[in-house]
Amino acid sequence: MATTPAEVSAAVRETDLPVRVLLRGEDVTTLARLGTTAATLGAAGYSLGWLDRDLEIDVHRTGSLLALLPHLPWAFDRCFDDALRTDHAWHAAASLPRLDGVASGGSPQGLGVGGDDLVARAGVDPGVARLLLACGGLEPALVPWLVRAGVRQFGVGSRARAGDSWTRGYVDVDRVRSWRLLLDDALDRALGVPVE
Repeated sequence: MATTPAEVSAAVRETDLPVRVLLRGEDVTTLARLGTTAATLGAAGYSLGWLDRDLEIDVHRTGSLLALLPHLPWAFDRCFDDALRTDHAWHAAASLPRLDGVASGGSPQGLGVGGDDLVARAGVDPGVARLLLACGGLEPALVPWLVRAGVRQFGVGSRARAGDSWTRGYVDVDRVRSWRLLLDDALDRALGVPVE
């Protein structure tokens, strides 16, 4: 599965926000062609990455695709959570060029299971806090803990849509606004900014 050029073009036309393209599939050459086309259409970056058959970060394959793509930032795909050795996975992912995020729920089951582990890991490792894109069932109650641990990237996913559904609802402006207010408030409190 990968985003199509038509989808990229439509998304870039509809928003001033940076658009990231999902590059998922087996053929690196095809994905590189799609990523290059997406960059030409205005995409600001990518979401990609693979694990190998030993459930380790596939540094070689991921690096091979990155070498063929325009030099844009990217985030490691949520498959990161399926890695067998978490410490090794963070180290391996961080070794790849232009990485600016790692989509993770701390567990293949998401933040409901792995959230506390991510808070602890980010709290002791500023590199993890900088790269972590907390996603996978994000709940409002976890946000202040993640922010206090130094996390600044969040994926609200279907929570920004009516009915929490990817397929039955469009992005809801009021839901997005409530998440934005929650994140801003959590950051202000973490930084000691007086709250009115």
